[in-house]
Amino acid sequence: MELRPAAATVKTPAKNFTGDVYMNPLFTGDGTSRLVTALVRFTPGARTHWHSHTNGQLLHCTDGIGLVATRDGTVIRMRAGDTVWTPAGEEHWHGGTADNMMCHYAILNETPAADATTWLEPVSDEQYNAANRAG
Repeated sequence: MELRPAAATVKTPAKNFTGDVYMNPLFTGDGTSRLVTALVRFTPGARTHWHSHTNGQLLHCTDGIGLVATRDGTVIRMRAGDTVWTPAGEEHWHGGTADNMMCHYAILNETPAADATTWLEPVSDEQYNAANRAG
C-alpha cells in the first residue's frame, strides 16, 4: 500500500480544451498498472475538444452539471453521482453547461503501443450550443 500525495492543480492546455479547465492528476500507472485518473473541473462554457480513447473512458461527475456529447448527436446531461462510459474509439467531448461548472473524475487505461487519447478539432460554438439545448 502507498499513500500518494495530492498533485498540484494544473490548467489544461488550450490546444485540447476551450475555456478554463483545471485538472488534478491522481494516478498515472506504476509499471504494473496502466490506470490513469484525474479530477477535472470545467468552468461554465468550458469543454474538451473532440477526442476518442483507445480503451474507452469512464467519467464520474462529482459536482455541478455537465454535458457529454458524441458525433451522432447523442447528448447526456450529467449531474453529481452520474457515471458515463464512452467506448473505445467513440469520438466525444465533455464539459460544463453554459450556466454551470462541472467536476468529474476521468478514468482510462493507457495503451503501451499508442496514445490512449486521440485529440481532434475544437467543438464549435454551434455544436456546443445545440448540446446545451438538447441535453
